Amino acid sequence: MSEERPLSVAAVICTRGDRAELLREAVESIVRQDYPGRITVMVVHDRVAPDESLTELGAGPAREVRVMLSDRQAGLPASRNAGVLATDSDLVGFCDDDDAWLPGKLSAQVAELERRPDAGSVASGAVSLHDGWTSECVWGKPEITFADLLRSRVKEAPPSSFLMRRDVLLGPVGLFSEEIPGGFAEDYEMLLRLAAHAPVAYVRQVGVRIRVHGRTSHFTGNWAVIAEALEWLLREYPDFAEMRRGHARIAGQIALSKGMLGQRREALRWASRAFRASPLEVRSYVAAAMALHAVSRSWVLARLAAAGATS
Repeated sequence: MSEERPLSVAAVICTRGDRAELLREAVESIVRQDYPGRITVMVVHDRVAPDESLTELGAGPAREVRVMLSDRQAGLPASRNAGVLATDSDLVGFCDDDDAWLPGKLSAQVAELERRPDAGSVASGAVSLHDGWTSECVWGKPEITFADLLRSRVKEAPPSSFLMRRDVLLGPVGLFSEEIPGGFAEDYEMLLRLAAHAPVAYVRQVGVRIRVHGRTSHFTGNWAVIAEALEWLLREYPDFAEMRRGHARIAGQIALSKGMLGQRREALRWASRAFRASPLEVRSYVAAAMALHAVSRSWVLARLAAAGATS
């Protein structure tokens, strides 16, 4: 740690009020961190009355738990931004309301940021809880670059692992985008901006627990929003055109979404675009098969559900 005072941390948790027990677990996992600096847990309620009882989970001024009602538009990006702006810490982290920070997560990440003054942010790996089994996901390199993120979403860096310098978040990088349609992939878009500014440092250990079993995404089945958001992403980041594998991945997701909407012509157009960028993009074949009635949408949905994927 630095010889000066430990850096203060704000941990923002956004909730819609439907995961009360898991939310308390998330808050407690942050309050129990062994990090010696001040931690403020800010629980942002999106269009639901704040649960004031959560403040009782705090442990004095060094571990304060606060609650608030988001004063911005509805949705996760705006709620996260509301939480960031309501705090004044040196660093800002995030945790979904059904995830948890594991012991030592924060200390390891702050130490890495202090070791890497060139980095504006840091992420870490995760353990995912499925139905009867678990899986660990850790990135194999000490940082994540912009090129890495053009190629892949880098699932080894889940949003609950993000820790950012406040001056970077409120300065050159900016807050979470409230313009991306439906807020879909807002965490990925934030990573792209962070990495475009400076490499995202990475602690190569499991730092968060993610609950997959029983988790329902706000975007499940919302194919129109998914397609619109991904098309927005391609327009906002023309760099994808230079990274063929990454471009094929996004185009394949759009093709699949169009296919699920029954938009055959659009599905074939995007499938063709994905195939031309990379014949290895499996979604292009699936979307084309749906458009040609070789497979049913229900068959595709079953495979997506088995894989735990949205699209």
